[in-house]
Amino acid sequence: MKQNKKNNIVFIMILYLLGIFMGAIDTGIVTPARTIIQNTLEIDAQLGIWMITIYTLSYAASIPIMGKIADKYGRKYIYLLSITLFGLGSLLSGLSQFAGSFTMLLISRSIQAIGGGGIIPIATAEFGTTFPKEKRGIALGLVGGVYGIANIFGASAGSLILDIFGQSNWSFIFFINVPITIFILAFGFFLLPNTKNESVKKIDVFGILFLTLTILSLLYGLKNIDFLDIKNSIVDYHVWLFVLIAIILFPIFLYAEKKAEDPVVNLAYFKNKQIVITLTLSFISGIILMGTVFVPQFAENSVRIASGSGGYYVIVLGIFAGVGAPMSGRLIDKFGVKPVLSFGFLVTVIASLFVVFVTIPNPSTLTVIVSLIFIGLGLGFSLGTPLNYMMLENTNEKESNSALATLSLIRSIGTTIAPSIMVAFIASAGMLVQSNVTTVLPQDLTIPPVVYASDIKQAFDDFSQNPQFSSEFSDFTFPDMSTDTSYPLSFDQSNSVGSLDPEMIALIQSSDVTTITENTHVFYEYILNTYIPYAVNGIQTGVESGIDALNQNILDMNGALFGINMTISSLQTMQSELLLLDPSDYDGSKVTDLVSPSTVALLSQSVVDQLSDVTTYDGFMAVLGSYQGQKIGLDSAIAQLTTLVDEMTAFDQDVPVEFNLAIQNYLTDIDQNKQAIEDTYQTTINQGFRNIYLSTLTAGLLGFIVLRFYTSHKKEN
Repeated sequence: MKQNKKNNIVFIMILYLLGIFMGAIDTGIVTPARTIIQNTLEIDAQLGIWMITIYTLSYAASIPIMGKIADKYGRKYIYLLSITLFGLGSLLSGLSQFAGSFTMLLISRSIQAIGGGGIIPIATAEFGTTFPKEKRGIALGLVGGVYGIANIFGASAGSLILDIFGQSNWSFIFFINVPITIFILAFGFFLLPNTKNESVKKIDVFGILFLTLTILSLLYGLKNIDFLDIKNSIVDYHVWLFVLIAIILFPIFLYAEKKAEDPVVNLAYFKNKQIVITLTLSFISGIILMGTVFVPQFAENSVRIASGSGGYYVIVLGIFAGVGAPMSGRLIDKFGVKPVLSFGFLVTVIASLFVVFVTIPNPSTLTVIVSLIFIGLGLGFSLGTPLNYMMLENTNEKESNSALATLSLIRSIGTTIAPSIMVAFIASAGMLVQSNVTTVLPQDLTIPPVVYASDIKQAFDDFSQNPQFSSEFSDFTFPDMSTDTSYPLSFDQSNSVGSLDPEMIALIQSSDVTTITENTHVFYEYILNTYIPYAVNGIQTGVESGIDALNQNILDMNGALFGINMTISSLQTMQSELLLLDPSDYDGSKVTDLVSPSTVALLSQSVVDQLSDVTTYDGFMAVLGSYQGQKIGLDSAIAQLTTLVDEMTAFDQDVPVEFNLAIQNYLTDIDQNKQAIEDTYQTTINQGFRNIYLSTLTAGLLGFIVLRFYTSHKKEN
């Protein structure tokens, strides 16, 4: 019988620890898939972080409610109800991929979180109250170890699932919870004891209602603050209106709690210095915990591996968190909670310093692993066990569920607010990627020499100096493309051509260090093939306008040439008659009077007028010679212009060819600059991570300072 009882206790522990494992793994399991889910559902990073923060927000609202209901109706049934909600939310979250709906994913994650709000506090309370006080540290250390390992190893599990099923099947990171849910429900109904508070009091319905509304309003308002543009974001009604609602609801909540027979939150907690310090430290630990959400992406960027693979590196963090959590429980039993938690905060500070000043300037597998070792130890010694111990140390055992629920609530407020700040750092860095990458690429498109460019330019220079054509071509300019020509690349999103395609901008912003070169190639290929044709068209339009002008000149010259040829022919007829005359016949008479009237009739009036003063054969030949000279000049000019038109036509046809060659050369330069592009991307994104870990550094220091004011019940040895 004794052995059976022991076996039952072991199995009960397994069922509760499995629930803790499942509830904790889900935050971590999403982190390596976060950017993949964002890209699949076509949303940006600032909206995408809601798949995590909606969970912590709903979790925060449900914790005190589930804890209080468990106090009244017993832990077993509320625990199993929480497991059911969590499993249902997991199933729906996975199905949201097939529906292609981010809204469905958020609703499903909320259902998960409501279930999660009952799993961990109830299981923690069961461990914290059923073990004797001298063993409480070990028991809570076991809980903290499972929670820490699951929360952190979740990222590795996420990467593994993505590798097994493929990044296009991210729904399986949620489906994994379904069989665990079925297992816990199948055995939990028969084996779990229904521990509850014997003193039955009326449930604080109004307190629960106003607390939920206050928390949701406050956290939603704070979540919408853009911490990189606080001045403008706080005037957005999504911020000020919901914060105002929370401020209005809070005194109503306090009034309801004072009147409640069994308040959902014991207001006396906030009059107790020790508990206030504990809750403050819980809020700080929530901020520190959220730094782990970005560890997979940080590892991917630092080690230059594909999105979704960084979860494997979190194994290192998980191992040391898993070692630190139970060890902290043992050390608390021996030395007290204060020195253990102080050590945890100091290690967190050291970890953050190492990331900021060593890993980010010198990213490598070694520096990332060392960082994760420190981060894991810091979490193991500070995350759950010491704070749970401190809360139970300062509250009545009958209120253990509610006390730990309040502790989790405050921590969840930290885990809800922190990501909105941290993701803003990453988003801000991501916005700089395109401009920073541009600096390592050629700033100009180099156009190779275009055929006949030098000949055409020389021809126009000659025409401008030729008195015959100077009036027509003196102001004509032709692009000098006889040598390599630099075409500046500056694609303003508001230029006259049009704005850049949002999909192309999103492509760059969704890149990782392994895809940034390929995506930059695609980006510039699209941009160049979209906007360069406008430049080519501008050049061709000018050239074709010049060709039209030249053709008109040729046409006009041919018309003039036709008239001159007719005149020369008529003059030659007149010449043949003049040659028949004797020189004595030239007695000062006009040459037009010496020939037949029919011959004179062949001449235009202007030519007749020109010959009116000519009285000698030599004078006549001078007039004929001038027209023959004009004919030679026009023939030559027409030939030159015809050649020029042919050259300009060839130039016009060659311009797009040379521009396309320039584009291909530019894209080749991008591929050849792969190392520089990746270095620039890595450095740019790591500035966002630098700010994240400066935040955890600040939180760790603040936690260490606040802890100085705590007085442990257990004297230090």
